[in-house]
Order: sequence, then structure tokens, then C-alpha cells
Amino acid sequence: MQVTSRSRLNLRIQYIIFVVLFISCISLLAWLSTQYSFRSDWTAGKRNSLAEDTVKLLKQLDGEINIRSYQADDPTTRLAVEEILERYKSHNKNLHFRILNPDLEIDLAKTDAINSYGQTVIKYNDRQELLDSLNEQGITNALIRLSRKSQSMITFIQGHSERNPDETANTGYSTLKPQLMDKGFNIQSINLLQNKLTTDIKLLILAAPNHKLLEGEVEQIMDYIAQGGNLLWLQDPGDLQNLEPVAKRLHINFLQCILVDNNPSLRGTLRIQHPAVIPIISYGQHKITENMRYNTLFPIANAIDFEKGSDWMVTPLLITLPQSWSETDGFVLDVKLEEDKGDIAGPHTPGLALERTLENKKSQRLVVIGDSDFLANTYIGAGANLALGLNIVNWLNTDDS
Repeated sequence: MQVTSRSRLNLRIQYIIFVVLFISCISLLAWLSTQYSFRSDWTAGKRNSLAEDTVKLLKQLDGEINIRSYQADDPTTRLAVEEILERYKSHNKNLHFRILNPDLEIDLAKTDAINSYGQTVIKYNDRQELLDSLNEQGITNALIRLSRKSQSMITFIQGHSERNPDETANTGYSTLKPQLMDKGFNIQSINLLQNKLTTDIKLLILAAPNHKLLEGEVEQIMDYIAQGGNLLWLQDPGDLQNLEPVAKRLHINFLQCILVDNNPSLRGTLRIQHPAVIPIISYGQHKITENMRYNTLFPIANAIDFEKGSDWMVTPLLITLPQSWSETDGFVLDVKLEEDKGDIAGPHTPGLALERTLENKKSQRLVVIGDSDFLANTYIGAGANLALGLNIVNWLNTDDS
């Protein structure tokens, strides 16, 4: 091709345009980098990322979050603290943090009641918490507690050999109690012969009484429900211990059976030794179960039916597998479905959520589970049992988040 003065001019113009566009792109990228931040975690298992629930919580907090972490003058420690707090800051623009040396910031450390290196103060919602160590679980639990508008009181009924939040034996709930307290709940027990149920009880838990309640005690529970109180009722198979009126008022019916899933393959996979330990891998569509991605286990559980058309909106929470059934004639390890003897083929529902709107427009919530073992010390660590229990309590406290 013959090179002319016109072609030289065209090449020069193209070169100038390319240079201008290139410089413009670089300038635009530089400006964007000052306006936005992007973090990507390429580590195995995303070790440097926050948990999904933590990210969800941070997106819901709309007020100023101020964190002051008091650390020794050690570069490695300060860098580690900065990294974890930056993860939180990247998900909430209203989060601000400072890493301070208590030996230099003496007055501020005194105001924050700091007495040792490593302590951190988190302020939100006109309240603050002091943490002795810094990790994701501690920070997130502190933010959950601070985000609650008030301290919620959870009350366990006692006096009939119910599950006890202070009992450390296998059947007790002592593992559940600190988990609830970490989430900002206050825990108390009440004997209905000594104290009356009042409307300031945010949540009442009736966990598998083994002795009959007196008529007056049942009337207290009925009045509590009638006044709009929230209830978690955990009922093992067998005698309802005079709680039949409560079931009738809720329009529910316990089948008086033991749920069985005698699937050797599934039991082998989940390492379940007994067919009456029911695995749940299917959940109803509800706020409690919307993020459940793992199985839960229910030892010696009962199925629950409910009447349609009542004043309660009822949602099945837990759904057994199709090969399960309700065993009505006792069982051994090689038990099999015998419908001619009264067994009822599955799937069944061992857990329900009930909700209704009261005259004052407030929402009343109840959860009924045909088993109390799943939150006991022995089984609370199985599968997602703990997560399910915490979800239930949060929802019953009208905390959908």
C-alpha cells in the first residue's frame, strides 16, 4: 500500500484517539476505585468471609455502629483485628471502627471500662457491649443483642418434671440456655403454683411435662393464650398431662403414636441407630425454616394434625419422608408398616407454626413440636437442631430477622 500524506494523517488521528481513550479508561477506573470497594475471598471454604447470617444482619442495621478495639502495640495483632473489622465494614457503610492502645488513650479506655488488652466496645442503638475477645461469633451476637429494642424474657414452666434450662444431664436444656442468652434473651423458670403468668412474659415454653398439671394451672395457660401470649409447646408422645383443653383451643390433635423411618440406607448415611430417631430434610415454607439447608433429628417424636378453617393460620414446619409412618403398636428395631393394625403411612408433620392477628392488630405466634428431645443436651448438636431451635425462638419473639 502506498503511503501518502493523507494516510499518515489518518494513522496519526487513530493513534491520538487510542491514547485519549486509553487514558480516559485508566482515569475512570481510578475514580471508581475511590468510590467503591470490592472484596473477593478465594480461600478454601471462604475462611476470610463472614457467614451468610452475619451479612444479612449487617444489611438490616440502619443506625451508626461504632467499634473501639483496645489492643497492645503489636503490628501482627492490630493487622488481624483490622482485617476482621474491615469484613464487617464492607457490608455496612454505617460501621466505623478504631483500633486504640489503652496505654495511650487512657481517658477513653477508662470511659469504656477497659481493664486489659484485647477488649472491644461495640456501640449501637444507644447501648454498648464490652467483648473480652474478638471473633465473628462474639461480634455478631453482640450486634444481635444491641439491635433488640428490649430484653425479651423467656419463661420455662417448671414443677411437673419438664425440661429444665439449668439441668446439665443428657435430658436437660443447659446447652440451649447460654445460646439463647448470647442472643439477648433473659431466661427464667416459673412454678404456676407460686407465680401467675403475666402479659409481660414475651415467650412461654412448655417443654414436655411428665406429671399432670392441675386444673388451675391449665386455666392459667389458657388465659395466657387468650390474652395474646406467645407459646412454644414441646410435647413428647404419650399422656398430655391434662393439656387436652389447650390442644382443643389450638384446633390441633396429637396422633398418640411414635414416628418411625426404618430406611436402613438413610440411617446408615446419617449414622442413626434407631428407626424412631426421625430425620427431617423437608421443611414447610415459613420464616423459621426458609434458610434451613441441613437435616434435623427428632428422637421419639409424635405426629400432629390440625383443623382447617380455625382462627389460626397454620403452617407445617417439619415434614417427614414419604417412607415414614406413625407406629401405634410399639416397635422393635426391624419394625415395619402395618396399616391393618392402625399404622398410618407418611409423610407426617411433627411440627406446626400457628399465627393469628389479634383485635389490637398485634400478631400472636405459637409453635407446637411433637418432641422435646431435639433441643436436649444429647441431641441439640445433631444436624441443624440448634439452628432450628434459635429460629423458632426468634420468630416467637416476633423477630423475623
